[in-house]
Amino acid sequence: MTAAKGFTAAGVAAGLKDSGAPDVALVVNRGPGRAAAGVFTSNRVKAAPVLWSQRVLRSGEVAAVVLNSGGANACTGPAGFQDTHATAEKAAEVLGCGAGEVAVASTGLIGVRLPMDKLLPGVEKAAASLSAHGGEKAAIAIKTTDTVHKTAVVERDGWVVGGMAKGAGMLAPGLATMLVVLTTDADV
Repeated sequence: MTAAKGFTAAGVAAGLKDSGAPDVALVVNRGPGRAAAGVFTSNRVKAAPVLWSQRVLRSGEVAAVVLNSGGANACTGPAGFQDTHATAEKAAEVLGCGAGEVAVASTGLIGVRLPMDKLLPGVEKAAASLSAHGGEKAAIAIKTTDTVHKTAVVERDGWVVGGMAKGAGMLAPGLATMLVVLTTDADV
């Protein structure tokens, strides 16, 4: 996840999951480039973080991605979108970038609003924990029903692609509950 130059990550427990397991991840791109793209669900019903991140990615650049497990922020209406915006604002505040440069992804229970009194301090905690070696902790923090965390790194001819993924038994239809973040220092 953080093998590519310019990337740091963190995974922390913010209390979104009753188990106390890590549930907030942050991946930050400090450059040299910030090119970004996204692939999203084709479902007509889209969660607030999907709608937010689609807007963010229109610029083609992202400074950070905040991910949480323990709540999907799906089917939560305008209040859920406001929660997503507040999440991006908090990340922007602690990272020194604009909220429009922060993508957000959430996974977990549908139809329940996120506990923002836990999530926002979790974003701050994750920002304080950022590390060039934080990819594994970030991957652990996005797990839901997964039994293992999933990461990969490929290095070729002076460039690196790293990634983490979340998804186990509920991938249909069309990778519906899958989250993946890929990083690269390739000139794209």
